[in-house]
Amino acid sequence: MKIIKALLFALLFVSVCSAQEDIVQLKNVSDTILNTKRTLVVSGQLDAVKTMQQLFPGKLYNLSEHNSFISWKCKSCKTASYTDVNGEEGDQIFPYDRGVATRLLSNMDYTDSKGNQFKLLLFNHSVYDEDGLQTGRFSGGLIGVAKFAKNDKIWEMRSFQPGVAAFGAFAQSPKPKLVEIGEDQYAFTLLHVNGGGGGPFEGILYLVAGFDGKYQPIMEVYDYQLINVESAEWSSSYKVVNDNNKKHFRDIVIKTKGSFNKAAQAKDEFEVNLPAEIATMAKTKKQFDFEIERRFSFKGKRYNSTGKPIVTFSNVK
Repeated sequence: MKIIKALLFALLFVSVCSAQEDIVQLKNVSDTILNTKRTLVVSGQLDAVKTMQQLFPGKLYNLSEHNSFISWKCKSCKTASYTDVNGEEGDQIFPYDRGVATRLLSNMDYTDSKGNQFKLLLFNHSVYDEDGLQTGRFSGGLIGVAKFAKNDKIWEMRSFQPGVAAFGAFAQSPKPKLVEIGEDQYAFTLLHVNGGGGGPFEGILYLVAGFDGKYQPIMEVYDYQLINVESAEWSSSYKVVNDNNKKHFRDIVIKTKGSFNKAAQAKDEFEVNLPAEIATMAKTKKQFDFEIERRFSFKGKRYNSTGKPIVTFSNVK
């Protein structure tokens, strides 16, 4: 009888321990974690995940379906407000009171015209969840940035910004794309796509660059993409204008291609906001394809649309 009781106790102990291991634990960290003047030198090859652990020294979890992240909490950190471009739930107050899950979002490499090598590590912060989940349709993933430069056999961190702004849905930022916007001037774009259940999913393009001593969004392009709609759809591409007269912050041209079908509007569950350039045509024609070309120029602190958009229609009925 004593042997049976001992076995039952052992099984219960193992079950409790296993359940505790399945729950993501938070590691308390120092407020130095958010110091933008931190220094970090990495010898040899730079491992992005290990470097992330040095910057955010929480506990690393590797769950199923490639769900790897660092779980941490900072009780002594001073919080700051960051814009969530969804605009539905207000700004994000970071670090989060419940704790933080930090994931590696991207590891981007580039080389300037003099052969200097750089790395941009981007991180995605979301609110701690004991199951390692990311939730909230209208909650974006808050991105952080660390820039490294190679010096002989070491990588030196040149800048560190724990938080920039939040993009995307379900606490997951979209993947960034590197873009050269001037001579040896690199930035990255993010295609933010979101919408209500069953309704239109609208895509907005953001350009994030280093300006005034920090990374920040300096361009937003509405009507960049539309999906999940029967009567209309469109997608866009961008191109930096190779203008030798502008060394930095060169003009960017956005080309949008799409189609409209009035008969299919009966199948739309929600009303679609059409681009102003095609709204009049949609009132008088049954269907058509279109292309819109817009030019954006940098002035002051941001890129803004300049000149009159060039609009062409085809297959008009």
